[in-house]
Amino acid sequence: MASKLVIVESPAKAKTIAGYLGGDFVVEASVGHIRDIPTPSEMPAEMKKGPFGRFGVNIEEGFEPYYVVDPDKKKKVTELKRLLKEADTLYLATDEDREGEAIAWHLLETLKPKVPVKRMVFHEITKEAIQRAVEDTRELDLHLVDAQESRRILDRLYGYEVSPVLWRKVKAGLSAGRVQSVATRIVVERERERMAFRVASYWDVEGKFSAGTAPFAARLSSLDGTKVAAGRDFDDTGALKGKARHLDERAATAVAEATIAATATVSSVAEKPYTRRPYAPFTTSTLQQEAGRKLGLGSRDAMRVAQRLYENGYITYMRTDSTNLSGAAVSAARGQARDMYGADFVPESPRMYGKKAKNAQEAHEAIRPAGDRFRTPAQVAGELRGDEFRLYELIWKRTIASQMADAKGSTATIKVSADLGGCEVAKTAEYSASGTVITFKGFLAAYEEGTDEPETKGAKGGEARLPKVAEGANLDVVDATASGHETSPPARYTEASLVKIMEEKGIGRPSTYASTISTIQDRGYVRKKGSALVPTWLAFAVTRLMEVHFTRLVDYDFTASMEEDLDEIASGSAQRAAWLQRFYYGDASGTEGLASLVSDLGDIDARAISTIDIGDGVVVRVGRYGPYVEETIPTGVDPKTGEVSEDTAVEKKPKRATINDDVAPDEMTPAMARELLAQAADDGRVLGQDPETGRDIIVKTGRYGPFVTEVLEESEATPKKGKAKVKPRTASLFKTMDPATVELPTALELLSLPRVVGTVTETKTAEDGTETRVEVDVTAQNGRYGPYLKKGTDSRSMETEEQIFTITLEEAQALYAQPKRRGRAAKPPLKEFDEDPASGKKVIVKDGRFGPYVTDGETNATLRREDDPETITQERAFELLADKRAKGPSTRKKSAKKSTKKTAKKSTAKKTTAKKTATKKAAAKKS
Repeated sequence: MASKLVIVESPAKAKTIAGYLGGDFVVEASVGHIRDIPTPSEMPAEMKKGPFGRFGVNIEEGFEPYYVVDPDKKKKVTELKRLLKEADTLYLATDEDREGEAIAWHLLETLKPKVPVKRMVFHEITKEAIQRAVEDTRELDLHLVDAQESRRILDRLYGYEVSPVLWRKVKAGLSAGRVQSVATRIVVERERERMAFRVASYWDVEGKFSAGTAPFAARLSSLDGTKVAAGRDFDDTGALKGKARHLDERAATAVAEATIAATATVSSVAEKPYTRRPYAPFTTSTLQQEAGRKLGLGSRDAMRVAQRLYENGYITYMRTDSTNLSGAAVSAARGQARDMYGADFVPESPRMYGKKAKNAQEAHEAIRPAGDRFRTPAQVAGELRGDEFRLYELIWKRTIASQMADAKGSTATIKVSADLGGCEVAKTAEYSASGTVITFKGFLAAYEEGTDEPETKGAKGGEARLPKVAEGANLDVVDATASGHETSPPARYTEASLVKIMEEKGIGRPSTYASTISTIQDRGYVRKKGSALVPTWLAFAVTRLMEVHFTRLVDYDFTASMEEDLDEIASGSAQRAAWLQRFYYGDASGTEGLASLVSDLGDIDARAISTIDIGDGVVVRVGRYGPYVEETIPTGVDPKTGEVSEDTAVEKKPKRATINDDVAPDEMTPAMARELLAQAADDGRVLGQDPETGRDIIVKTGRYGPFVTEVLEESEATPKKGKAKVKPRTASLFKTMDPATVELPTALELLSLPRVVGTVTETKTAEDGTETRVEVDVTAQNGRYGPYLKKGTDSRSMETEEQIFTITLEEAQALYAQPKRRGRAAKPPLKEFDEDPASGKKVIVKDGRFGPYVTDGETNATLRREDDPETITQERAFELLADKRAKGPSTRKKSAKKSTKKTAKKSTAKKTTAKKTATKKAAAKKS
């Protein structure tokens, strides 16, 4: 019996939709994209020589891409084709955005259906929405497909042309990208601002006054009519911007003391109404920002949780930059707000929100609870847990609040004048106090948005009631206190604030923000310090190269204009091939194309690009093995005293020291750099002399940690080649040892390793079957993966480094008597969870050879970079296992080929050996 085949992207989405359709429908998941542009190395031999061989795109004939089915998806494609043979209609039900449209097109091109094809679209996965979508289908939108394919081809050209430049001029293995390079530049520019920032110190005075009631605080605002300087009155160089009066400690203290003895009066009272409007419903960008501020979720985590909520029918589609709500959604939000808070909390007419983001598209609704009637958080509490519940509650609150009334109140400002009498600093001082009182909460009863910046010291957030006083009224001075402050550098970006600035500048699309932020961290350009995004020195070098030699490619306006161009392609008002032609080859107006930008790399000074001047003759360089500080000094100058010898040389000799990863660029001052240089130049602490060799034994700290070594005499250390070269004995300290307290006996023990624990007699069997008894040493030593025993070619791991010196031969033999474990001894679980809903088996987090992973005993899933083994939730663990199962077993064709080659090699070797043996025997016989 023929059926209707519905294809979606994810198994979770397929499962939910299948529950809403009848038995006539078969719902299957493609598990994302089924085909893509391959890398040139993966192309067939005949394709590599043709026009597609360089990029996988034929740049000479309309920028035609070459697509192949992903090897991991061939089994899935076969399954879809089998299901299609039994179907009378094909419904392509992928997401209704550019990427979803492209996935549907690729399915159509690959499956080549002979039955009617319908494009099924919906913004939420509810029974009503799915059933409506089945009845109201449309044709595939090829303009949307063109826009997505243009983006894919553009990114391939950009990456394949610019990334090799980074490999040659900065470091191998780097990557550049249309959006990721610009996002990295934004983070680097903020760090440059912090590095250039100079702290300014200033003092102010806070007075406490009373009108016979509870005292209220007021801050000093002016002296003799001149404004008193606050933090905002200083620029980033620490200089005062205006004519404000800069108080030091002495002056502020004098004003405070004079205020306490002064008479104070109310010089003015002002009161004005306060109104605050609700926020628009969530877009992808604002959801990521609020999830970061309120829930502590990174952009990728927020989108992952939102994806699950969407696929399981709890919220509408989560990739949107529209703030619009459908009529049904507006009615649902207004009705729920009225039921929960009262009629006064709902305005007479519905609220409408316009787009604010640059290049915003109105293709979808805002993100909101699914359905024509919203389920409250209490109603879904039994179904959702952890981050899923918290994010749903956040979306529900924001949606309801968006249709509620304004918050109302009043803001009062009181100014107090104090006669300072004989104070040497000023004759009169004016203090100011302000506060807002909310008289009607309105939408604040349901929701209040978070902020990226912490409140400044002294800010009166929330409600702050001031006493009712009249102008001219006398006040009692309760106290006055002087306090010092320092200006702060611009705050680093968090994931939330980076998303915000990218949206404001029109960089990328809401659907790409999470992946972009993850990419710049995965590539080593940005690392997280708490919630702050800190650029690495590598990012400085890459950004500088891009700014100097590919200026247009990292220009904010140019990058935003590319998004506008893609919008025009999506609307059908621009052609893909013509646009890609202009980008790659340039145009008649003289605009340079990508091809010409990368054609001449001779003028790129790799050393200069990777050098960052931090002042005072000290620079940071980004080298092949990481960043380091360098200072060049004349060879005739003592680096410690700065004194010049009589025979001062003109030649200069650089001093270098490695920079640890935990030092942020703005913390690397010339003073810190010189500390590192001094440590690197340190000859080490002499522990004593080796009684056998007479050589000095020292302890010092190197790039890989503290170690002990012996000092060779000049005659011994003379450079020699080959076997004659003499190398000093060196040994790393144990993890439990402190270089400041280690002594000579311990150092000599370390240098004596490996230690012979004892000798055992083993039976050795020759090829002809004869057996002989041989003596074999059992040694204890330290290796890359920890302490271990070695007996011939057989090794066993030990538990602690201290066992190297204490283990006996009997204990060693007992260890060898145990069955050999593959790898190191099993470690206890890092965390334990309940049974996995799919397998029904208990899930644990373990630490493996390649890092932490989750397992239910059948399926193992490695934790991602952003997953912390200590804080990972049960829901996230289940999700990782589900994703791993959905991908299926990996196909390792290359490994199989290597294995085949190795086997063939071994077989050939055996044949050769046998042939040689036969020849020898024949020769012996003849003789």
